[in-house]
Amino acid sequence: MNLKKSLIIIVLVLLIDQISKVYVKTHFFLGEPFEVFSWFKILFIENEGAAWGTKLSDLLPISESVGKLVLTIFRLFAIFGIGYWLWDIIKKQSPKTLILAVSLIFAGAMGNIIDSVFYGMIFDHSNSQVATLFSDEPYGKLFYGKVVDMLYFPLIDATWPEWVPSVGGSRFRFFEPVFNIADTAISTGVGILIVFNKKAFPKQDKPTED
Repeated sequence: MNLKKSLIIIVLVLLIDQISKVYVKTHFFLGEPFEVFSWFKILFIENEGAAWGTKLSDLLPISESVGKLVLTIFRLFAIFGIGYWLWDIIKKQSPKTLILAVSLIFAGAMGNIIDSVFYGMIFDHSNSQVATLFSDEPYGKLFYGKVVDMLYFPLIDATWPEWVPSVGGSRFRFFEPVFNIADTAISTGVGILIVFNKKAFPKQDKPTED
């Protein structure tokens, strides 16, 4: 796979990701659900932290604002590292499987970086209102944006039987996390690397001795 094809994949993922996020941000208020099917809903939430909403301030003795800034800066360094890896494997004409996977991971990481870096200074808040793009009263500032998530797949939504120890009578949902297109691209890329590991990282044949 050459650089042109890799860029096409990245641009397509970024376009779909950002269009979906801007649409949800400018048409839904925070927490508003929209049922597409019984097993698929659009549910607008905002993620201030890392995966699954984890915040650095929950793990380290630092404030939320400092934790948010550190996380965003870490993501920027990570995206540069992934970008260099992608450029290097394309230059070395590595297997298409590897280039495809890294292209998806790079595009997904870039999509969420855009939210983290810029959304705080171009949108106002979404609490009980629909946000405005390029607002005169943005909810944050540069590097303090929140990642927009909206894809929710409650494939199972039931209640545990009363006779089940500890959890009887409580609600059970699968799949619980809410995510976005960028997260999907990252997960797909990582999945490709795991499932097709031998194709992505073929072993080099050792030269035979005469």
